[in-house]
Parts: sequence; C-alpha cells; structure tokens
Amino acid sequence: MVDSTLKQGEARTPVIQPQLPSLTGMRFVACLFPFAFHVLCTTIFAAKDWHMMPVPGNLASYFWEGNWASVSFFFLLSGFVLTWSMRSGDTTAKFWRRRVFKIWPNHLLTFVAAAILFGTVMKMTFSPLATVLNVTLLQSWFAPLDIWTAYNSVSWSLSNEALFYFLFPFLIRYIVRIKPERLWAWAAGIVAVIFLVPLVATLLPGAGGMYQPWTQSAHLEFWFTSKFPPVRLLEFVLGIVMARIVITGRRVPLGVGGSVALTVFAYFVGPHLPLTYPQAAATVIPLALLIANGAISDVNRRPSWLRSRVMVWAGEVSFAFYMCHLLVVIFGTMWLTGGKSYSTPVGLGIVALLFVISLVIAAAMFHLVETPIMRRFATSRSRTRHVTAATPATAPATTPDPPALTGAGASSSPDA
Repeated sequence: MVDSTLKQGEARTPVIQPQLPSLTGMRFVACLFPFAFHVLCTTIFAAKDWHMMPVPGNLASYFWEGNWASVSFFFLLSGFVLTWSMRSGDTTAKFWRRRVFKIWPNHLLTFVAAAILFGTVMKMTFSPLATVLNVTLLQSWFAPLDIWTAYNSVSWSLSNEALFYFLFPFLIRYIVRIKPERLWAWAAGIVAVIFLVPLVATLLPGAGGMYQPWTQSAHLEFWFTSKFPPVRLLEFVLGIVMARIVITGRRVPLGVGGSVALTVFAYFVGPHLPLTYPQAAATVIPLALLIANGAISDVNRRPSWLRSRVMVWAGEVSFAFYMCHLLVVIFGTMWLTGGKSYSTPVGLGIVALLFVISLVIAAAMFHLVETPIMRRFATSRSRTRHVTAATPATAPATTPDPPALTGAGASSSPDA
C-alpha cells in the first residue's frame, strides 16, 4: 500500500509536494516532437530535405532524435510526478484505479477510431492476437512489428506505462528507504545500466539481423531498446530517484539554463552515436536534470513562460493530443492531399492545419471524456485539504497528473 510506503519515508517529507505547472507546460513542448516526426513520415513535403529516412547529420535524423527524446522525457516524468504527488492514506488499489481511469478511456476511444478508420478507409485488418494485446496494453511485450504498431500504434508507450503503474506501489516502498546521501549513487547506477542496454541488445539471440534504415538498427535490437517495457522501466525508476533527490534537498548540478543547454547539446550529438544509443542513453542525463530543475523552479516560484495559463492548459490536454494526433496525421494527410506532395511553404500550411485539428480533438477528448471520467470514477468526492510545510497556501495553480503520455518512439508511419 502506498500509505504504508509514505509512513516509511522521512518525517519531514510533505504528504503533497508543491505544485508543478512548469512540468505541465513542458509536457506539451515534448508532445510536439512526436507530432513533427509523424508528419515527416508522410508525403506532404516534396523537398528531399524532409525525407523520413534518418542519416546521421541530415534534417530527418534530428526529427527522429526529438522523437526518441520525447519518449525518455515522459517515462522519466512519470516516475518523477508519481513520486512527487503521492497521497497520504492512499492504497495500492486506489492508486491503480486512478491510473486505469486516466489512460484507458482515451486509449479505448482512439482504438475504436483506429479500427473504424483503418478498416473502412484503408480496408486493413489486424490479427486477433494484435487486437487483444492492443486493447489490454500488452503489445510492447512482443517484438513483431505488426503487433505493437497495430491500430492506434502510439499506444505502445501506454503498454510501458501500464507496467510502470503496476509496479510503482511496490518500487516506492524500497526507494523511499534509500538514504538521501546515497540517492545520487543510485541515479548514477541506473544511468550506467541504461548505457549498457544498447550493448546488451547486440548479444540477444537473433540480434544483428537485417539493418532497418528507418530505425538505424536491426529490428530486434530496436524493439528491445525502445519498446520492451522492462528496459524502459529503467527511465521510470530514474525519475522516481530524481524526485526523491529534489524532495530530500539534495543538490542538483547545473541549473535550468545549464540543463537546457546540456539537453540541446545531447539532442544534436545523439544522431551521430552508434547502435541504439540515440534512443534513450543520449539524452537521459540532461532530461533527468531538466525535470529536476523544473520542479525546483516551481518550488521557488520562479517566473517562466511554461507556467502561463495557456501552457498549463496545453500540458493538460497533451495526453489526449498524443493519443489522437497520429490518426489525424495519417487520415488528415490522405484526405487533404490525396497522396500528393507540395512545396515546403504549402506543406507547412497543411501541417499547421493538421496541428489545429489535432488540438481541437484533444481539447474535446480532455474536457468531454478524460476529465469527467476522472472526476466521476477516479477521485474521491470529498477532498482533503493538504497543507505542506514547504510552501504557502497560495501555491501555483497546477500539479500535473502523472502523464500516461510518455512520448512516441519510432517506426513506420503508424507508430509512436
């Protein structure tokens, strides 16, 4: 039970931490990268510079790196925010209930939409196994491409999140027992394992198969390092440890500016790294520091454009945006262009229209589906007033709900 976990933590750790509007705003910024990547996988642009195949150093490779980085960001953020927002008196069952009602309604809604659209417009059929695994969010446990890219394939990341949510009540019991002075050593150890993953992938039985240009690696290695839930669990656990580092007052190297600069540096270096290092290892350190520093900034109430009403709202609808954007990109492109390619200015105009459509649908999903269901089924009708010693009652307006979003990985057009 989460309740017993909390009691085992330090006595000075608040029940509810200060709210994190900057991290909510960051969610939407990160969500733009998978949207841009999926647009790149279409035929909208005639210019070869926008070609989807990543070659280290070309324009496409940096769009791919943004896609990889968004995955890491959201997996790290999930662990961080879940730890930050633990509730006193919570039970494992209550925690799981909130998570189920957070992710499954939007997942099932977009699953049905994908089934209808692919079935009627493209006349595509999926295997019964792929159908069952996608509905139950177990698809990322299976390497075949036609399993984890079926239907609304961005939901592969929810398959990872489902494992994270299941394990969190058990993981946190032990992580809160780590002495504060040892937390950075644990973080370093997790990062070291993340850096070993691409090497381990090359040793898998059947690894080293046909090189896939669109993933810059063999298929099995790509799946193992970017989709396999136990591997991506490492980033989630690192997020938990980073939250404990901030909560317990450990010093975080660099500040917001330094972590942003390091993230940008890693972003541009990542595509030039060998094996599957660009997929997670390249950016995991700067992203972990960026999230920690974002939380520290919010605790200190430092001004930031990420804390604005618009960005907080955008961050709140980002999960719905993520869940619907790929279907809008695929079928919107089909209906708007008929498969034709256009000059870059015209192409950018089409992309802007697809973005607006995705955002409008996401807003409807958030306000008409996600929020009502969460209020009705996932939260208690009576709200307990929480007061923390760390912040005054006039805390910032929004604490991000632990994101079910998590980003998008790469594959063919129907991926994330």
